[in-house]
Amino acid sequence: MTVYLIRHGKTEANEKHLYCGSTDLPLSEGGREELKGLTYAIPNARFLTSGMLRAEQTLALLFGPVAHTLEPGLREVSFGAFEMHSYEELKDDPAYQTWISGNNEANVPPGGESGMQMRKRVLEAYARIPASGRDTVIVTHGGVIAAIMAHLFPGENKNRYQWQPKNGCGYAIRDGQYWAIP
Repeated sequence: MTVYLIRHGKTEANEKHLYCGSTDLPLSEGGREELKGLTYAIPNARFLTSGMLRAEQTLALLFGPVAHTLEPGLREVSFGAFEMHSYEELKDDPAYQTWISGNNEANVPPGGESGMQMRKRVLEAYARIPASGRDTVIVTHGGVIAAIMAHLFPGENKNRYQWQPKNGCGYAIRDGQYWAIP
């Protein structure tokens, strides 16, 4: 069985370099266009998404109207008060400076969750996905994919940003090995 982790297509927040995790945005027009150039042929697979609009739209564009399961534990990290703001907007905010200083995997943004809290939630959700013997496609978010990959492949010594795939791309995992897709 192969597990495919695919990051949703671009949103306006991606294009404007805004912190966006818990905000339920649709794909941007540019994001839709980019996905049209991708093809995935994964016959007889089962499908899951985080349930967020951008993941749902990505699944539909890449695979059509397929039956799928929602797993809310695979949602992106919540940036709390920093949601939908850019570095430029936040750089002089003392709370933001505190959050990005030191161990920002452990630091919690006001009203949000830390990278460690998100990783725990994501790995618990990932563990709940039963093995079925069928290939499994999970359309989710960059931080979620990074958390799963860092957990499954700790010897790679990659951080969240190194594991995070481009929009519409991701990883295939089988028998303790992985490769980038598409």
